[in-house]
Amino acid sequence: MEIVLKIAGIAALISGTGFSILGMLGLLRLPDSYTRLHATGKISVFGCVFLMISAIKSTPLTLGKGLVLIFLLLLCAPASAHAIASAAHRSGVPMQKSTVDDLIQRSRAKSPPKQPEYIPPD
Repeated sequence: MEIVLKIAGIAALISGTGFSILGMLGLLRLPDSYTRLHATGKISVFGCVFLMISAIKSTPLTLGKGLVLIFLLLLCAPASAHAIASAAHRSGVPMQKSTVDDLIQRSRAKSPPKQPEYIPPD
């Protein structure tokens, strides 16, 4: 049984390293910040999860601590990537080779909110 756990830990280590390398290649090769965020936000998270599984299998890290760390990583990474992409879009970072920009069409369709009139108290 111990040999099976060691093999599973090594397989998780190799796949986690592979996913992390793919995420970094995407960061270097993709044309704009939005697609780079996709590569680092999705692929690298899977790499970190597999590396954490490998750490659980091969180190004295307890299963509970490792699962909490994996849960927090899966919870926070997509939210932070979305926040960064939203901030980039609002600040005017252009998309390369885009055919449709749904966010700009939505923002043009909405009128800016009207400020309520100030009524002085009597």
